[in-house]
Amino acid sequence: MAKLNFGGVMEEVVTREEFPLKKAQDFLKDKTIAVLGYGVQGPGQALNLRDNGFNVIIGQRKESASWDKAQKDGWQDGKTLFPIAEATQKADIVMYLLSDAGQIAAWETVKENLNPGDTLYFSHGFGVTFNDQTSIIPPKDVDVVLVAPKGSGTSLRTLFLDGKGLNSSYAVFQDTTGNAKETALSLGIGVGSGYLFETNFKSEVYSDLTGERGILMGAIAGLFEAQYNVLRNHGHTPSEAFNETVEELTQSLMPLVAENGMDWMFANTSTTAQRGALDWRHKFRELNTPLFEELYESVSSGNEAKITIKANSKDDYREKLNEELAEIRNSELWQTGKTVRGLRPQNS
Repeated sequence: MAKLNFGGVMEEVVTREEFPLKKAQDFLKDKTIAVLGYGVQGPGQALNLRDNGFNVIIGQRKESASWDKAQKDGWQDGKTLFPIAEATQKADIVMYLLSDAGQIAAWETVKENLNPGDTLYFSHGFGVTFNDQTSIIPPKDVDVVLVAPKGSGTSLRTLFLDGKGLNSSYAVFQDTTGNAKETALSLGIGVGSGYLFETNFKSEVYSDLTGERGILMGAIAGLFEAQYNVLRNHGHTPSEAFNETVEELTQSLMPLVAENGMDWMFANTSTTAQRGALDWRHKFRELNTPLFEELYESVSSGNEAKITIKANSKDDYREKLNEELAEIRNSELWQTGKTVRGLRPQNS
């Protein structure tokens, strides 16, 4: 492991140089890996593992869109594609990548078909951390590990195909065989992680739920709407409001921040932008810190898990979700965005 300085705090990380793919392949060469679920994370992780030479099968409910999707990706019924119970029985490593609601629904089936000495793998700490609500309590005779790519399954696959990697956290919840950590690291490298940093199941889910509801999705969507609406209310055109709110951020500024850091961005803008941004950042931080504290408390108390499980268990959840997404999609803000995206120069 490499010990690196992260803003004055030393952390240990695992890189591809320290844990090369060949080492991961050798360690898991006799193992059958079953990826249960082929929705969000499943395809990216399964395809990356397959392309990296691991023995992978898929477990998925038949007569579902995800089953059809798996077949289109080359997984063969009865050879590499099986119902969940059968795939679990055949596997030495069970990657539990169903949705959180799906994990709750399928848990009894999976638990009954785990074998002593198997590895049960998660990419989210939700089910195990909130087991008082999910009832997901792993058997004592299996290893339980986590590898959580810091991004979508689509991004994981796209970066892999580009020869890059998505950073991931890893954790060991239960080590029955004495090999759980090496199994986790092998799988982390196998799915295409750029580097791996250590966490635990509780920390992963607390940070993940806070991030999703906060700056990664919820907060940024709310800020987009707030600024766009203020500009429109003061007479700015939809095109101007969208470009100053979304387009410039996503297409110009954020890629540069990702590459060089925020200080570089401040240093490479006009003096007018510098002064205003540096001053107003303090106001935004102070205003939003109490809101983030409220959010973190809602996550750590289990309240967000309760809300999620209750909503996802309703028969009309998908219908209601589609209505919410349609409201966003049909808003002036994002209809403007659709038009603006269509005006972007296309690669020749």
